[in-house]
Amino acid sequence: MQGTVDGFSYGAVTPLVAYLMACLGGALGLRCTTRSLLVTHSRRPAWLALGSAAIGSGIWTMHFVAMMGFSIQGAPIHYDGPITYASLGLAIVMVGVGIFIVGYRGATGTPLFTGGTITGLGVASMHYLGMAGVRFHGRFTYNTITVAASVVIAVVAATAALWAAGRVRGFLWSVGASLVMGLAVSGMHYTGMAALGVHLDGVSHATGGAPEASVLAPMLIGPLAFLLLAGVVVIFDPLMVTGRPEWTPVEDKPGVPAAAVASHTGRRPALHGGHQPEHHGQRTPQNR
Repeated sequence: MQGTVDGFSYGAVTPLVAYLMACLGGALGLRCTTRSLLVTHSRRPAWLALGSAAIGSGIWTMHFVAMMGFSIQGAPIHYDGPITYASLGLAIVMVGVGIFIVGYRGATGTPLFTGGTITGLGVASMHYLGMAGVRFHGRFTYNTITVAASVVIAVVAATAALWAAGRVRGFLWSVGASLVMGLAVSGMHYTGMAALGVHLDGVSHATGGAPEASVLAPMLIGPLAFLLLAGVVVIFDPLMVTGRPEWTPVEDKPGVPAAAVASHTGRRPALHGGHQPEHHGQRTPQNR
């Protein structure tokens, strides 16, 4: 029997809150990615790992906030715990692979395409694995074309966000990149939900509806707490806002953005130390 689905049981509240969660995770994660390009090679993995976890937690939180508004008429909804948390781990790992590629190889050409594709596929994989954890008296079916469209949306928008994180500097640019990342997650989610069909197993006399907050709230506590912690790290690191590199000698860092930063920072200590490099003899501190 065909089931009746409502994806907006609480009106515009859940889509807006879900989008904000996606933007928050994206903002923290992309700022950490940008920050990783301004530090020494040995400290870069820590920033990239923090960014991966922030984005993964943000998109996972966005998904289940949006799912609070999802209901099936005549079929109560429950969630399989292991599969649900596995979707969180999958999101963090796949987003991490994409971010590390861009962080170490630069936000151009093949590395950008590869990193953006893997990140977008991570968003899509998290969504569909999370949907596989939904339990009710029936089964889901999907429209193949619409599913493919949702994956394309995720890949394109994630690639654009990683490009912005790796190639531009400044707080406003980072905000724009996070909005694009939030669009990637939200657009992918609701496009994927539009591909959804529900078939119920017989006639159920139970009252269906959206899952209660008491069911989803415990799942969201951990990721929300992590996003708060990541936000504290960002707030108390001034370079996250200014986008300026540290004025210390840096190691040789692979990647287009990192190489540019390294060449810039490598000249500053010589100026403050009073030793003018011979190959820059024609330049003065005033014209720097």
